[in-house]
Amino acid sequence: MTTLSLGSGAATPAASGGARLGERARSLGDEVYEALLSQLISLKIAPGMRIAVDALVRELGVSQTPIRAALIRLETEGLVVKTHHVGYSAAPMPTRRRFEQMYELRLQLEPFGASLAAQRMTDASRQELAALSAAMSAPSADDARVAYGKFAVLDAQFHSWIAEQSGNELLAEALARLYAHTHLFRLRFHSRVTEEAVTEHARIVQALDLRDAEGAAAAMRDHILRSRERMAPFFEMLD
Repeated sequence: MTTLSLGSGAATPAASGGARLGERARSLGDEVYEALLSQLISLKIAPGMRIAVDALVRELGVSQTPIRAALIRLETEGLVVKTHHVGYSAAPMPTRRRFEQMYELRLQLEPFGASLAAQRMTDASRQELAALSAAMSAPSADDARVAYGKFAVLDAQFHSWIAEQSGNELLAEALARLYAHTHLFRLRFHSRVTEEAVTEHARIVQALDLRDAEGAAAAMRDHILRSRERMAPFFEMLD
């Protein structure tokens, strides 16, 4: 991993306006978060491996502050764990049975959520959906690991957005607690995952845009079933 460029993130007291200072700080934080996420998802940081903050300071060329903030964020997402007197380490892979249960629950909740979201689409939400869809489909000039990590972030945002648009808060909260999407991306670091997901997402987007509740539910169910099929061989690697 190359040293992060701090040209847009190195905010100083000379920056114009407090809001702009905050925007720059958030930009740097997101960059560090994505850098660590890409290493976790591509297994450059293997499950159970200790994450040394000082080593990351040297590798990424940033201070400890954004690194610790990113680790806290990753901890809330279940991708790293913090042990007293030891520090952070990459979370272990969930068991094969855990992944199977994730898919069972997703098949029950997400098609229903997509159906509700389609019924409740507004012009504003259609614009948001178009922007998110475009971001997922846009080619990335980054190296494969970073690009893969960024797609995982967008994939999680896509599914979370649909759940939120359903208007059912309990459904959205239940899916958020699964941490399913980022964990699934750790199973297979391969371009096929993103290429096929983009095609499947496009069918979901089309149904949502048309406010087709039945079509959105069917497209979401098909996407989840195909995802399970892609990942099934890798369940054998899990106990």
